[in-house]
Order: sequence, then structure tokens, then C-alpha cells
Amino acid sequence: MLSREELLKGVENRDSVARVIDQAEQAIKTWEVVLTDFLSPPELAEIQRIFNRLTEVQLLAWGGYPQAERQRMAIARGELPLDESQVALVVLEVAGNFLFDTATHRDFLGAMLGTGIVREKTGDVIVLGERGAQVIVVPEIAEFLEMNLQQVRSVPVKTQRIDISELKIREPKKKELTTVEASLRLDAIASAGFGMSRSKMVDLIDAGDVRVNWKDITQASFQVKSGDLVAIRGKGRLEVGEVAITKKDRYRVQLTRYM
Repeated sequence: MLSREELLKGVENRDSVARVIDQAEQAIKTWEVVLTDFLSPPELAEIQRIFNRLTEVQLLAWGGYPQAERQRMAIARGELPLDESQVALVVLEVAGNFLFDTATHRDFLGAMLGTGIVREKTGDVIVLGERGAQVIVVPEIAEFLEMNLQQVRSVPVKTQRIDISELKIREPKKKELTTVEASLRLDAIASAGFGMSRSKMVDLIDAGDVRVNWKDITQASFQVKSGDLVAIRGKGRLEVGEVAITKKDRYRVQLTRYM
């Protein structure tokens, strides 16, 4: 079986990872595809990093569309075929007239949790302005929410299943840029990517508002590399692309900022 203590050594999301280890062992024993509940981006990143070392099992994460933040994982033996169609999801439309009482992501999520379900059973919430929202959930709570999610803020809503092809996804806004820096320090690269002063970036890093690959980083001198994802709370994400050395031994870095 899997080396549990070895896999759990130094992990941040210990409970989530331990649960996935249990499910992976079940998948190995039964030769069946086992599904997790929805996982957050930090949990997904840590689990994928840990399980990448293993050949006995394979993981596939899917949340209903390519940019989904919260995703379920399908876990199977390495020999079995695995694709997105095996990740069971249901899309619900929460329709109402929000013209005079605008509802936010937090309002829709709060109304759902107010029915008694737990967060792990829900994926992304896509707010559609005055028309309501679309929510992605595990199939086993869909009927419950259709019956019980009847109001968001002061607005009566009708909750019903729709086909996943009806998801109204906006492509993320992104900006490509290139910077030349003396080092690959986090404060230097992130300040260039987010268009703010280096001292302001250092303050954000010190305050614990900056994550690299979904891990909290509090050292401004942390060295980033190609492929890293830098996220700042409330300000979006920055992907570090190709890194090249200039003739003057500086670093030319391609960056993509997602807003």
C-alpha cells in the first residue's frame, strides 16, 4: 500500500491529503475510479505535487470548465483509462430578478450553505449579474438544492439543473508582458508583473498576502522560476513564463497576468 507517513511529511493541507490517500488506496484495491469532493486550488496543487511521485495511481482534476478554481479529482490505478467524463458534476441555474438587489458570489454561496450543505460539495459559483448565477455541485446534492434553495438575499429564486454545455464562462482577461531584472526574487518579478512599487510588494509579501504555487511565501527574496504561479489576494494571478539570460547577465522574463 501507499507509504502514508512519507506522503504526509511536511504537508499543509494534512486532512485533505490524508483523505485522498485513503481514496487512492481504495482505488488500488477495487480497480474502480474513486472521486473526491471539490478541492480548493491550494489543496489541488499540494495533492498533485505529492502524487506525481507515484506510479501506482493517477489523478485527473476537473471542475466543469478549463479555468475552474474548485475541482474534483478522479483517482484510479495507473493502468486504467481516465478522462473528464468520469468526473461526475451537475450544473444548477439559480434564476431570479436581481436588478434591484444585486447579489455577489458570497451571497449565492451563503444561501447554498444556509440550506445545510457543506462547502466541499460545491464547486465554482458563476455570477450572472441581474439574472442570478450558475453553480457546479456534486450530483448527490442537486435534487436537495432544487427543492431547498429558494431565496438569495431578498430575491426569490428558482433552482434547476441545466446541461453543462450551458455554462456561461467568460474567458479570463490576461495581459502579456516582458521584464528584465537583476534577479528572480519574488518581490522583483511580482512588482513588475502587477505594476506596483517594490516596497509595496514587499509589504504584501510580509503580510502573507502572496502565494507561489498556492503556498504562502513570506520571504521577498524567494526565487521564482519558469512555470510558477504567483497569486496576490484580491489582485489576481501572475504566471512566470520563459526565462532567458541577457548579454549583461540579467534575466529577461515573460509574464502573463490574469485579472
